[in-house]
Amino acid sequence: MYSSKKDSPKRIMWVDDEIDRLRSHVIFLEERGYEVTPVSNGEDAVRLVEKSHFDLVLLDEVMPGKDGLATLEEIKEISPHLPVIMVTKSEEENLMDQAIGKKIDDYLTKPVNPSQILSTVKKILDTKRIREDHFSNRYVQDFNRINALVSSSTNFGDWMQIHRILSEWDLELENLRDSDLLTTHKAQKKECNHEFGRFVERNYALWLQGADPPVLSMDLVKKYIFPHLVSGESVFFFVLDCMRLDQWLSVEPTLNEYFDIKRESYFSILPTATPYSRNAIFSGLFPSELKRKYPELWRTGAKDDLSRNRYEGQLMEAQLKRLGLSLESEPKYAKILNAKGGESLAKRISTYQDVSLFSIVFNFLDLLAHGRSESEILQQITPDESAFRSLMKSWFLHSSLFEILKYLSTQNCVVVVTTDHGSILGTRGTVAYGKKDTSTNLRYKYGDNLGCNTKEALLIKDPQEYRLPVYTMSTTYIIAKEDFYLVYPTKFSEYQREYRNSFQHGGISMEEMIIPVATLRPKR
Repeated sequence: MYSSKKDSPKRIMWVDDEIDRLRSHVIFLEERGYEVTPVSNGEDAVRLVEKSHFDLVLLDEVMPGKDGLATLEEIKEISPHLPVIMVTKSEEENLMDQAIGKKIDDYLTKPVNPSQILSTVKKILDTKRIREDHFSNRYVQDFNRINALVSSSTNFGDWMQIHRILSEWDLELENLRDSDLLTTHKAQKKECNHEFGRFVERNYALWLQGADPPVLSMDLVKKYIFPHLVSGESVFFFVLDCMRLDQWLSVEPTLNEYFDIKRESYFSILPTATPYSRNAIFSGLFPSELKRKYPELWRTGAKDDLSRNRYEGQLMEAQLKRLGLSLESEPKYAKILNAKGGESLAKRISTYQDVSLFSIVFNFLDLLAHGRSESEILQQITPDESAFRSLMKSWFLHSSLFEILKYLSTQNCVVVVTTDHGSILGTRGTVAYGKKDTSTNLRYKYGDNLGCNTKEALLIKDPQEYRLPVYTMSTTYIIAKEDFYLVYPTKFSEYQREYRNSFQHGGISMEEMIIPVATLRPKR
């Protein structure tokens, strides 16, 4: 019967000038399925590595002729990624520093016993296989757990949990070659978003009336910023426009080295788009209240959407006054739109260490999502959500934002990181009916007497019920659900092809609505 490389026994080379005395140890490993090649000196070990494949080397540190460290160095030159376990009689710290510096994977101190050898070998060679064995079992458990939550879910807390579990599996599955499991995961996410759309349609308007709502965009500052300011702490508040939970999860482990992190979630208001959700964060007001208080922000016309976040700093100051908070120093605000702006802020960040509140908006992810739709190269680099997440992580690790956060990890302050909304990969077009002056957004539209397929989009005939701005007696809104995007019936097929597989926001999906807010405290 054909045996694949995956099923073949792992090959171990054991190098020791007293290898004959270790025969019982070798047999012990062979009885447990490993193929062991005994070698008595460093010269032969190097020659074998040049000619044959091995999965692991057990290497004695003290040998006549070519000693363990010299052998290790030559082995690594030939096969840099071949795992090596150093076996030594000495526990001298300097020796271990040298060995670790030459990239050993583990070390053992003589005398060694068979079970000790086996445990170390399994840790290096079989961890992946053992994890994969448990992987499927864990996935099945979470798959059933999610289905049970969806079928019985009556509250937003359940949906936060569902989205968190699915997002964590997004990361675990991204390097998996099991296409069947990936297909199952994607299908479950799609079904969950279908049910989530129905949940939001049933409950969102009730939340706005005070019926046990989750934390919404307008509540964010009062919930997560205000308490720190009241206690006299210095707060740096970062809003990363258009960041999803799975994207945050991809960078959170890196930040964990510098901060103690408490991650929670909240719900973006509808539409999940910057003019609505981010203004709500900074003002603490619903869009309808904003229009009434600041009518210049909400002039009708699609072109004005780009300028509706001009006053975030002033809106934050007004909100803090409304909350009755008097700060020792004037709150600061900055919006970073490009790399140059980020680099400039990184150079100046130390000058703000005595500021009570510094709010900083980073627009990179939103710009990247929009830029991807217009760039064939970016579409090729980020063909799916996993690739887009990887690009976001790469940007973050080389960004001025990361440099700023690393500096803040050395200061006496609190850092709060969040976003205004997420995004979703639009894959299906749905018909939107409206006049020519209707707004142009793909996931939501407002205008007079709009129409849509109500299975695929939410039709809002009474904007006041949803605390949204009203422009005329006939103002209506339509907000796409799941992964649908809104296309007019004229040239439907043409525009559906043009916008398919683009990252969009403004609609109703877990990715857009259930978003992270993390409180970071320096570990120092």
